Amino acid sequence: MDKPVLRTQGVTLERGGAVFARLPDLALEACQCAALIGASGSGKTTALLALAGIRRPQAGDIALGGQALWSLPAPVRDRMRGQRIGLVFQSFHLIEAVSVGENLRLAAHCAGLPFDGPYATHLLERLDIAALTRRSAHGLSQGQKQRVALARALVNRPALLLADEPTSALDDANTQALLTLLTETTKAEGAALLIATHDRRVLDAVPLVHRMEGCA
Repeated sequence: MDKPVLRTQGVTLERGGAVFARLPDLALEACQCAALIGASGSGKTTALLALAGIRRPQAGDIALGGQALWSLPAPVRDRMRGQRIGLVFQSFHLIEAVSVGENLRLAAHCAGLPFDGPYATHLLERLDIAALTRRSAHGLSQGQKQRVALARALVNRPALLLADEPTSALDDANTQALLTLLTETTKAEGAALLIATHDRRVLDAVPLVHRMEGCA
């Protein structure tokens, strides 16, 4: 039996040297979509950083495809993140001095992967931003930047996609388009998707919902 794309057990998170939240145990299979919910400040973003191998959890196990993420040396963990994890955070971290297309090309380059130009164009078309391909990322609207960040996260065909409030700057029509792209791409690529959110529109679109647990 194939191992889950993502499995966690007993993960706790710390802030200021004290445990403040617990991630529910997860076992996300290929093609599964789930939401992670919790009140503001409950640790959703911190949890995604731990799952991405960016911020070490206080305790617990995180495995990607059966590989214990936090047992890896930092350079190996960074390479795994670039090749197997797609990230869409509230701070988009686009390189604003270059074009939208170059932002996607650089994502492949930094991960040591070949750039698939036709697939990148397909993603931009699905997100209704193909006309922005040659435009500098500087000066784009927040909603446009959010969609570029999503295309960049998907361009390397990750096994796991982590999205932090991806619909926060989008109206209903663009939210529906984004969620359709997320869920359809997840299934088409055999990936797993976890969305940290408080948006009811997202919760209505995904079958699995997990809640952050506070720690007294």
